[in-house]
Amino acid sequence: MESEKLQKVLARSGVGSRREMERWIEAGRVSINGRLATLGDRVGESDQVMVDGRAAKLIFASESPRRVVIYNKPLDEVCTRHDPEGRPTVFDNLPPLKQGRWIVVGRLDINTTGLLIFTTDGELANRLMHPSAEIDREYAVRVLGEITETMLEQLTKGVLLEDGMARFTDVRFFDGEGANKWYHCVLMEGRNREVRRLWESQGIQVNRLKRVRFGPVFLPSDVKVGTWRELGRKESNMLAAEVGLEADKTPFDRTPAQLDADERRFRKQRVRQHAVAGKGDVRSVKAKPRGRTVGKRNAR
Repeated sequence: MESEKLQKVLARSGVGSRREMERWIEAGRVSINGRLATLGDRVGESDQVMVDGRAAKLIFASESPRRVVIYNKPLDEVCTRHDPEGRPTVFDNLPPLKQGRWIVVGRLDINTTGLLIFTTDGELANRLMHPSAEIDREYAVRVLGEITETMLEQLTKGVLLEDGMARFTDVRFFDGEGANKWYHCVLMEGRNREVRRLWESQGIQVNRLKRVRFGPVFLPSDVKVGTWRELGRKESNMLAAEVGLEADKTPFDRTPAQLDADERRFRKQRVRQHAVAGKGDVRSVKAKPRGRTVGKRNAR
């Protein structure tokens, strides 16, 4: 078996994100075979890795199939694994794993709903989130206020926020009459509250915000609010190909009985609609992403 980069193996093994592991290695918290690890070190099955003085159970790519889940986040859930305030988190209702852990790709704030992607593959998560990948994110937003063409032009041209310039790569009217109207807007990055702050820079109040697409992945109609669906291998390989990763060819680690149990678990999920229901729910996506799409047939 070929060796792998230490931080990638630790991330896949559920110790932490790849970036966290890089920081831990630099801080001297990780050792290999009795010596302090350094960035760039590689490990194989015969190596013993210690993290904070404890042996780490390593999971290598050859024994860990890539898994990807799409989740429709409801209101009032936070994108953290453990919340000190005891609030519900987006990890609470995901399917259980025998090994490794779910890694969230990008975040949504507590008042934003919609599409989140989770994967067991730390390298896939890292590439999808890295700015160099230029993965676009599409949002459906309900705004309160009078929108002018000058505002829309400014939002696509660029606005100076407190943390730098920001802009929508696309923004267009979607639906609505009166004071409240729905727009779809697209960003190429994921800074904190960026969609809300861009609209607020024009004196416009955002009262509903839902992510409906992340790169080639659409939020399908069968994934209701508060529920998840696991992507098949073909779909997850399409997503990986978008960021230059090879197709997953590892053997499935679940028996037919386990796959049937996962399907039953999916069908028994409860729709946990909070504020997104009835007339307020939004359908899919008009702006077209680059390249192939995942789940477009079922997009809302």
